[in-house]
Amino acid sequence: MAVSALVYALLLIVSSVCSVFGNSMLLLLVLLNKNLRSDTLPLTISFCLCDLGLGLSTMPFGVYNSLAQPDHHGDGPLCQASAFIFILLQLASIHSLTWTTVDKFTEICFALSYTTIFTEQRTWAVLGVVWLYCILNATLPLVGFGKYAYIPGRFICAPSFQRSCLGFNLLFVVVGIIAPILIMCCMYAYIMYVAKKQARRGTFICNEQHCFYVPANNYLRSSIVMLATVVCLLVCWLPYIVICFYETLTGHESSELVSAVATWLALSTAAVNPWINSMTQTRYRVALRRSLGKIRQMFQQPVKGSHQSTANQPGDMGDSCTSGSPPVPLTTLPPHTATPTPPMELSSC
Repeated sequence: MAVSALVYALLLIVSSVCSVFGNSMLLLLVLLNKNLRSDTLPLTISFCLCDLGLGLSTMPFGVYNSLAQPDHHGDGPLCQASAFIFILLQLASIHSLTWTTVDKFTEICFALSYTTIFTEQRTWAVLGVVWLYCILNATLPLVGFGKYAYIPGRFICAPSFQRSCLGFNLLFVVVGIIAPILIMCCMYAYIMYVAKKQARRGTFICNEQHCFYVPANNYLRSSIVMLATVVCLLVCWLPYIVICFYETLTGHESSELVSAVATWLALSTAAVNPWINSMTQTRYRVALRRSLGKIRQMFQQPVKGSHQSTANQPGDMGDSCTSGSPPVPLTTLPPHTATPTPPMELSSC
């Protein structure tokens, strides 16, 4: 077994584990925390399920092929089905993620009319169009427009980047990958421009009880997160795009090492997406801390209950009735008395 194949298998295993863990955790957070639910929640669940599917299907398939390296793969039904699932989930993930970015862009740049732009009905309509496009695109090679084949350097069944498949390859790469990535990069760039303007003048955000001054560091921190998201997208997808154009236009196959690295980077987006697009947001981190706190309390309550029952046994030295100390009287408020509320203060973030 070649060392490169072994390294490729290890990288895919790590990516698969991170994808399954990250997307499963994000799904649980969304389902268990009502404050994370919104009209655009189906978009988040869509790319989350797609990335989870890639971590459970395409990545294990690549690990098996890189380790076992069977002699005959062919273009049988299993290979065709694997390539169909790979393209379907990859396209649905990136397009759902694009519309999630559009939702974020609309929420920031069109805050006053956001609730009328993104409604629940429109979100489901957008999601239906996205999945219909992805299904049609993934079905084209099965009916003769394009070709699915086993690629030895990538260890998976995927679209064949041959000159005879020029039309499908351009449709798949330009419309399916390049266009949504450019849209996301442009939107993140404009959001960072808006954040820079807000950082210069500062702003106040008020709710029903407090007014918070948002310092410049908050805007700059958000810009760094968005910049990291853009860089991650470009790093993960540019090698795959370059290989597609190189093999399609020149007719030459790229080296197996370059092809394997490009494929692993494209698949690793399934492991990176839940962390850079959701867990970098404050509300998701707060929800995660609350969920972990509830889980910790669930495990601590039985332990505390057992200690208290042991300490309150009759004749115990810690029992207040046997120690001779008088009971402490309980004070209650009068029936129509309310606890005074502290004055409202202006607090900063």
